[in-house]
Amino acid sequence: MENYQELTAKQKTFFQSGKTKDVQYRLNALTKLKEIMTSHEQEILDALKADLNKPEVETKRAEIGLVIGEINFMIENLSSWATTQEVETPSTHEGATSFIISEPYGSALVIAPWNYPIQLALAPLAGAIAAGNCAVLKPSELTPHTSSLLAKMINENFSEEYLRVVEGEVETSTALLKEKFDYIFFTGSTGVGKIVAEAAAKHLTPTTLELGGKSPAIVHEDADLDETATRIARSKFANAGQTCVAPDYLLVHRSVKDQLIAKMQEVITATYGENVSENLEFPHVVSERHFDRLHQFLNDGETVVGGNSDRSRLFIEPTILDHISWEDSIMQDEIFGPILPVLVYDELPKAIDAIVERPKPLALYLFTDNEKVQDDVLTKISFGGGAINDAINHMTTHYLPFGGVGNSGMGAYHGKASFDTFSHFKSILKRSNK
Repeated sequence: MENYQELTAKQKTFFQSGKTKDVQYRLNALTKLKEIMTSHEQEILDALKADLNKPEVETKRAEIGLVIGEINFMIENLSSWATTQEVETPSTHEGATSFIISEPYGSALVIAPWNYPIQLALAPLAGAIAAGNCAVLKPSELTPHTSSLLAKMINENFSEEYLRVVEGEVETSTALLKEKFDYIFFTGSTGVGKIVAEAAAKHLTPTTLELGGKSPAIVHEDADLDETATRIARSKFANAGQTCVAPDYLLVHRSVKDQLIAKMQEVITATYGENVSENLEFPHVVSERHFDRLHQFLNDGETVVGGNSDRSRLFIEPTILDHISWEDSIMQDEIFGPILPVLVYDELPKAIDAIVERPKPLALYLFTDNEKVQDDVLTKISFGGGAINDAINHMTTHYLPFGGVGNSGMGAYHGKASFDTFSHFKSILKRSNK
């Protein structure tokens, strides 16, 4: 296991030089990062095709476009974000002024997952840069082509005392977590998130944990079923369901369940073809271990849509399982694959209670125009973030902080929230000696 003391020491020394605190330095680094992404676009497309069979249009939108959009937003607003903020002073403090200085933490560790290996590595990294930090990025070993490309993109264009990509297996992450970073940003499973939090606690290192969970899509009896079917199916089966904010299960009013399933079947066929196994653009499951775990779930309930699979190419087609209960194995952990279980409810309060009894989800999607139902769900259920009559898109706007709560994580990022996450806000009261 490699020792990373020398790397962290170099970054601490460089940070102390004060260069990264200069706003123009940060703007130049963000501009450079954007240019690197643009010039390596074809290599990014190729790497994600090799690692996940991710189609070009999906990579351009969710991996490249989303990150470049974030960087552009940061470049546009960074000067105002980084400006010292004057605030009111109580009248009891006569002759004093008050202000808040945003300062970077120092050296940040970003540990990225495999499911969106460009977006979930470079979006947090851009936040660390914008706030004025040095950073070490550890990509996932489960997407080796993308990991290697990230190392090439960053390590050939930035000095290691400023930004560095470190590749490796679990042992590498373990070794990095033993070092005293000034901030840790982790995206991944709840189980590994607990390990990261435990390691961070030993150094009292502040941490953002972007985790997962079982995110419900609640479909009420008045939902527009055509739009609902389209929005749920496309958000669930993009990236073969390997999306942390994908709807994990459907909780549907009994009166509209059969119609909704039929319409979702139509959307799946229209989107991926009559025989999805012949669609060479459909992403595959990341590894044999994940395939085997997902394949076990096909034994639960009744398969009403899809169900075909091929282990030799890590393929599972978009699948909907009906007649599922809360006790089934598929309902015990986050699915993270192209399988959608369906549960029904007759009375909304009981459906709400069933969700509240379980760990807090990362996302929740509600399909209804009934404002009373909307208010009940939004006020009675704690979850990271979500949408009404939509799915996933809440995480694509710069103006909405994105993050979890409870088991689904802590902290948030995107837009200004990324700058805030990687900044300490230093409060100052200034008084005259006169």
